[in-house]
Amino acid sequence: MTVHSAPSVRSVIDRLRDSVSALHTELTRYELVVWTAGNVSARVPGEDLMVIKPSGVCYDELAPEAMVVTDLHGKLVEGSHAPSSDTAAHAYVYRHMPDVGGIVHSHSTYATAWAARREPIPCALTMMADEFGGDIPVGPFALIGDDSIGRGIVETLRDSRSRAVLMGGHGPFTVGSDAADAVKAAVMLEDVARTVHLASQLGRPPRLEQHHIDHLFHRYQNVYGQPATELRGDTSS
Repeated sequence: MTVHSAPSVRSVIDRLRDSVSALHTELTRYELVVWTAGNVSARVPGEDLMVIKPSGVCYDELAPEAMVVTDLHGKLVEGSHAPSSDTAAHAYVYRHMPDVGGIVHSHSTYATAWAARREPIPCALTMMADEFGGDIPVGPFALIGDDSIGRGIVETLRDSRSRAVLMGGHGPFTVGSDAADAVKAAVMLEDVARTVHLASQLGRPPRLEQHHIDHLFHRYQNVYGQPATELRGDTSS
C-alpha cells in the first residue's frame, strides 16, 4: 500500500502538512530560529511515516505543499524537496520512542547557550517542574546528517521525564504527543532557559526540592486545566 492509494492516510498526511507548516510560523513568532535553521516534524499515526520541513527552505516559503513525507528511516516518500538534514535524527526518535508524535529542533538563543556550555538547566522554577518534571538534561555532541543525534536524544531522555534535551554544542530538541505539543515545549524551554540564565548572573539559583518537583509535575500533568468533559462540550451533567 502506498501513500497515494490509501485515501484515509492521504487525508491524514494532508492535515499534518497543514499543521506542520503552520507550526513553523510559531518558531519564528517566538524567535526560536533564524534564517532556515530548525525544524518541526509529525509522526503519521498508524504508519511508518512522518511529515517534516524540507532542507534549506526559508520560513516564508514553507507552505503545506512544501512539507515532505519520509519513512521512519529518513527515505523520501513524497515531496518535491529534499528533507531536513535532521530527518535521520527525527526518524530514529520515532522508531525508538513510540509515544512521541512530534519533534522540534530549534536554535533558540538561551537554550542553545546552555547547550554550548554543555550544562543542564537546573529545575529552579515551578514552571520547569510543571512542564519538564525536573532538570533539562544535556545530550552528547553528535554530527549532523545521520542518526547520531537521534541516538543521543533517545539515550538522554530514556530515563528522564523531560520533554527537552540540550544536545551538546548544537542546540535543543523537544518531543511531544504531537507536533503542537513539541512546539509548546520548545517555547517553554526557551523561556525557562532565559530566566534561569538571568538568575544565574546573581549567583547559582537553588534547585527545587525533589518532592516539590514531583508534586508540581503530577499536579500539572494530571489536574491542571479544564476537565475533559468540558473541553468536549459535554452537557450531560
